Amino acid sequence: MRKIILTVCLLAASHSMATEQITSESRLTPVGAERSANADGTIPEWTGGLQLNAEQDYSDGRPQGNPFSAEIPYLTITASTADRHVEKLSLGQLALLKTYPESYKINVYPTHRTFANSPEVYQAAQANRENARLQDNGNGVVGYSKAYPFPELTGSNAEQAVQVMWNHMLRWRSGAFKRNIVQVTPTQSGQFIPVKLSERFAFRDSLADSREFLKSDIYLFFKQEVSSPVNMAGNILLVHETVNQVKDPRRAWFYQRDQRRVKRSPTVAYDSPGTAADGLRTNDNFDMFNGAPDKYQWQLLGKREVYIPYNNLELTSPEHRYRDIIGVRHVNPELLRYELHRVWVVEAKLKANEDHIYQKRIFYVDEDSWQIALIDHYNAAGELWRVSEGYHFQHPQEQVSMLAAQAIYDLLSGRYLVNGLTNEESVAFEWQVASASQDFMPAALRREGH
Repeated sequence: MRKIILTVCLLAASHSMATEQITSESRLTPVGAERSANADGTIPEWTGGLQLNAEQDYSDGRPQGNPFSAEIPYLTITASTADRHVEKLSLGQLALLKTYPESYKINVYPTHRTFANSPEVYQAAQANRENARLQDNGNGVVGYSKAYPFPELTGSNAEQAVQVMWNHMLRWRSGAFKRNIVQVTPTQSGQFIPVKLSERFAFRDSLADSREFLKSDIYLFFKQEVSSPVNMAGNILLVHETVNQVKDPRRAWFYQRDQRRVKRSPTVAYDSPGTAADGLRTNDNFDMFNGAPDKYQWQLLGKREVYIPYNNLELTSPEHRYRDIIGVRHVNPELLRYELHRVWVVEAKLKANEDHIYQKRIFYVDEDSWQIALIDHYNAAGELWRVSEGYHFQHPQEQVSMLAAQAIYDLLSGRYLVNGLTNEESVAFEWQVASASQDFMPAALRREGH
C-alpha cells in the first residue's frame, strides 16, 4: 500500500466551485456553521475541510494516516487546573476531572475544522433552508432531502433547540455502509470482554428500490448482529427508523439464535436497555441521541466555545489494541484529542407527565458537523449521573464525519461503556454497500440466522 498523505486544504476545483456557488455572500458554511474564525483565532476559518490530495487505498475502510500525528497538546487540563478553564468545559467534563483526579485529563490540541461533505449534500442542505419544516410540535420533519434539514435555525427558542437535534439525527453519514465494531463495559478494575457487533446502515435514498418508500416515513434501515462472545453470537436486531416516531413508532424485530425465531420488539426505544450494555446505555443513547424528542421540553441555551473530542484519528488506528484504549474507570486520555470548537448547547427537561431515567440532559453539538460531542445526563434526584463523549473523526474517503467511538461514564457506579471501536477488526468500514429493502425485512433475519 502506498504511503497515504492527508492534508487540510481547500476543496478540489470542482468541489470548490460548487461550494462557492452555494455559500457566496453568506457568513455560514453550506450546512450552517459560522465560516469565520473566532475573535482570537484559536478557532480558524472553515476553508473546506479535510480533503485527499493523492490516490487512496482503503482496503480496510478506515482512514489511512493521521495528518496531525506530529502535533503535541498546547494545554493539558487536570483536576488541579480545571478551575482556570471552566468557561470552556462542560459540567460533565469538570465532574470527570473531579471524580478521577489522579488519572483523567484533557489534552487540548490546535483546532482543525476538518468537516467536509460532497457538493450534492451541500446543495440538498441549501434546498432544505426553503423546504424543510417541523411537524407535529417538533416530533417530525417534512420537506427535507438527504441531510441537515435546518442549516439555519428559525422559529421560537424551543423550535430551534429541536432543529439542532434533528440536524444531528438527520446528518449525513453516507448512503449505505457496514461497520464492524466492538463494545466494552469494563469492571471497576478495568477487566472487559469485547462484544463484537456487525452493523449495517442504509438510508432510504440509497436503496435500489427507494421509490417504493417515497411516501413512507422510514428514513433509515439498520441491522445489528452480535458475532461474539459465543453465548450471544448470532443474535440479530433489525430496525426500521421512522422520522416521526410519535405518529409512526419505530419498528424493530429481534432474531434470537437459541430459539431460531424472529420476534417483534416493541421496546427498542427511549430508555430501554441497549444491546449488551450491562445497564450502562439506553437505546436512545445510541449515536449519542436518537429517536423521538417528545418526552422532553427543549431549550436552546446558545452557542459556546468548548474543548470537545475532535479529530480522533488516533482512536481509529490499528496500531492500538483495545487493551491500550480501555483503562481503569475511563478511556486512556493519552489517546484522545480535544480541540476548541463552537458548539450549540441544548437543554432537555423531562415533561411532568413522562417517564425516563434521565430527568434532564444537556447536549453540546458541534456547529460544523452537527454531531453531538458531549452530553450531561441527570437522574430523577437532579444529580449529574452520566457523562457521554463522542470521539469525532473526519473520514476523507467518504467525506463524512463519524464517531470513532462513544463513551458513557456512570459517575455514581464508577463504571463506563465504550461503543464503536474498530482498531482490532480486519475490516472497519465498508462504504457504498449495494442495498435493497428486502435486505432489511424480517424474512431476511430468518435467512441469515444460524
